[in-house]
Amino acid sequence: MQIKDVIQYMEELAPLAYAESYDNVGLLVGNKNTNLTGILITHDTLEEVVDEAITKNCNLIVSFHPIVFSGIKKFNGQDYVNRVIVKAIKNDIAIYATHTALDNVQNGVNSTICDRLNLINRKTLIPKPDFIYKLTTYVPNANADKLREALFIAGAGNIGNYDNCSFNISGEGTFRGNENSNPKTGVKGEFHTENEIQLNVTFEKHLESKILNKLFTNHPYEEVAYEVTKLTNTHQNIGLGITGELTTPMNEDLFLAFLKKEMNTSCVRHSSLLGKKIRKIAVLGGSGSSAIKNAKLSGADAYITSDLKYHDFYQAENSILLCDIGHYESEQYTKTLLYEFFSKKIPNFAIVLSGINTNPVNYF
Repeated sequence: MQIKDVIQYMEELAPLAYAESYDNVGLLVGNKNTNLTGILITHDTLEEVVDEAITKNCNLIVSFHPIVFSGIKKFNGQDYVNRVIVKAIKNDIAIYATHTALDNVQNGVNSTICDRLNLINRKTLIPKPDFIYKLTTYVPNANADKLREALFIAGAGNIGNYDNCSFNISGEGTFRGNENSNPKTGVKGEFHTENEIQLNVTFEKHLESKILNKLFTNHPYEEVAYEVTKLTNTHQNIGLGITGELTTPMNEDLFLAFLKKEMNTSCVRHSSLLGKKIRKIAVLGGSGSSAIKNAKLSGADAYITSDLKYHDFYQAENSILLCDIGHYESEQYTKTLLYEFFSKKIPNFAIVLSGINTNPVNYF
C-alpha cells in the first residue's frame, strides 16, 4: 500500500471538501506516493507522537488536529510546531489531518459523544449551506438509462437515506447542425426532432468535475446541452453538531453526573440550573460557543461543547443548560473512531492507536 491509498479511505469517511474554509486539512507533510509501513492514529501530532511513530515503524500519522494551522515562515525548531515538522521530515514520516472534515460528517466527532450518551433521534445541528448543486441535461430516450446510471456511480442522486434519485421529463428536442457538425442522430444542415428525456440530479459541489466528466463521456451528442445550478437547500447529513434525545429524561443534577462519567471528564462547567428535565441535547465537539444560538433554536434542553468563555454562559438566558466538558474531553474518542475505521478497512495492515495523552490541560 501507499499513503495515497490511506488518503482515499479517509476521503470516504470524511471528504476534505466537508472541512470548514478556515481549516488546514489533508496531507500536511510527506509524499502520497510513499510506500506505507504502518499508520499511527493520534489526536494531536506532538514530538513524542513522532517518536512513537518512529519506534513503532509507522511512516504515516493520521491526526485529528492539524499540527500546522496557519502559515510558517521559518523552520528553525524554535517552537513545538517547528520541531514536529522538522523531525517528521527527517524521518520520512507523513502527517495527515482530518479535523473539521470529520466534524462535519454524521458518523464523525459528534457521533462519538452521542454514542457515549446513547442519544436517539439524531439530526444535524447546523446543516451545511451552499453545498448542493443540480444538474439538468437532455438526452435521447435510448441513452437515458446508461447516462443516469453513470451519474449515479459518480455520486449524483444521493439525498439523505436515499440514492439513485432523479427526476425525468419526456419531451422533444430540436436542432440543426451546420457544415462543421457531426450529429449522432439526424443529418447536418437539416432540422431534426428527437424524443428526449430531461434528466435532473443533485450532487455535492465537490463532485462537479467528476459528474460533468461522466456526463460528457456517456452522452451521445457532439454538443451536450446542460445546466448546473447551485441550490439554496441545506445538506441535512453534513454540518456541525448533532441534536439527539435521551431515552429517558433526567433531572439536571443526575444528567450532569451522567455526562461527567460517560465523557470521562474531571469537571463540567455549566450555566445555572433551570429546574427542569433534560431530554433533548445538542452536542458540538471542540470550541462551540458560536453555536449556542443554534442549540437554543433547536429546542435543546442542554448543549454540550467546550471552550466557553465567561460571558458565553450568560447566553443561556434561563432557556438552556450550557455544559463545557473540556476541548480534549469532547473529542477524546475520535482517535478510537479512526482506529476502528482503519482496522476494518485494512485489517491485515499495521494500525497503531497512539498511547500518548496529548491533552495540554491539567486539573488540580
